Amino acid sequence: MNSGKQPHILTTASNLLGICFILITGMKISHANLNTYADEICTFSSLFFIASCILSYISLLSETEKFATKTENIADFLFMIGLFSLFIAVVIFSYGSL
Repeated sequence: MNSGKQPHILTTASNLLGICFILITGMKISHANLNTYADEICTFSSLFFIASCILSYISLLSETEKFATKTENIADFLFMIGLFSLFIAVVIFSYGSL
């Protein structure tokens, strides 16, 4: 039986992906991206959130338990990497030109 994390990973990763898009767009509009690497790191984390969303969705649709568990664990790992890198991007953006 699935652990049931897939819907939570999917919804949270998609919400954080939207936040990444807002941060990237805001930095581009305000030209804050010229002073920091925060937009590049945020783009990096958005790729992890996209991959996490895709794998979580595949896990939801999977008919075999072993494959669903494997993709769910990978999605969870990628989500944590994306979350950590988004945190780093926000810290860099908050404290200026690090």
